[in-house]
Amino acid sequence: MNPIALTGIKPTGNPHIGNYLGMYRPALDLMKDYQGMYFVADYHALTTMRDAQKLRDLVYEVAASWLALGLDPEKAIFFRQSDIPEIPEFAWILACFTSKGLLNRAHAYKDAVDSNLSNNHDPDEGINSGLFYYPVLMAADILLYGSAVVPVGLDQKQHIEITRDIAEAFNRTYGDVLIVPDGIIQESVKKVPGLDGRKMSKSYDNVIPIFATEKKVRKQVMRIVTDSKRPEDPKDPEGDNLFSLLQFFATPERLEEIRQLYINGGAAYGELKKELADLILDEFGEAREKFNALIADKAQLDQILDEGAQQARAIAKPILAKARKVTGID
Repeated sequence: MNPIALTGIKPTGNPHIGNYLGMYRPALDLMKDYQGMYFVADYHALTTMRDAQKLRDLVYEVAASWLALGLDPEKAIFFRQSDIPEIPEFAWILACFTSKGLLNRAHAYKDAVDSNLSNNHDPDEGINSGLFYYPVLMAADILLYGSAVVPVGLDQKQHIEITRDIAEAFNRTYGDVLIVPDGIIQESVKKVPGLDGRKMSKSYDNVIPIFATEKKVRKQVMRIVTDSKRPEDPKDPEGDNLFSLLQFFATPERLEEIRQLYINGGAAYGELKKELADLILDEFGEAREKFNALIADKAQLDQILDEGAQQARAIAKPILAKARKVTGID
């Protein structure tokens, strides 16, 4: 079997083009050189999710999204995190080799503490232990399968560093038991701009959803923030919000034509937005149809996830057994 590339995604609803360009596509591309493992991170969602039915629905949405966007369960291992009972046990073992100081420095926890302090609240108000131990669970996700590489965004880079620290701490005690993984960050998709120029994110309400209706997609694209220059005015394409999004979907030849319209005058924002909407709808048309069919057949999704879990557990069990043996709890 090829070295493993592992990718997990929290069930947070309908993916947008920033998710696709920054995470889905790079992760799927790794299947050319690696054994791909992909999982729906429902345990991670419990740090904030309190609606059981909503969580179940979101898990199906994420699963259908991956499959619609090109994940082939015949070639990759695709599963639901909570279907792997070895995960909680392995996470506890790793927690015993993780310093509290390391977790104190994790961005999510630090941001929550800083927010409390800025509002004159107790530093740990509203922070559950799941949020604090989140990096340990993520380390268990990665190390339990002997993952060689993990594609991550810049905001997740620290989690890979923490995972490496935990694996190295374990290995210093018991020898080279755990594979120390590498993170992969694709330079070209570090930041996909949203409608307002900030990073595309649901929290900013600036996304273009992939599987929304044609009407919704067009409406969102027309919301892209532009300046007040007239079509005949010269414009700078560099750093321009609309042009930045067009470069992900237009052909190189067409993109150069648009660039010249910006520089020399003739770029009409309204027309270019319509063109971008057409490109996005065409890019994801087939995937949208497949997504809708999968969502309507949850039994098929369950079967795919169950079969993937069996494959994942076959990889996980020997690694957990080895960790149990070297620590003396076998």
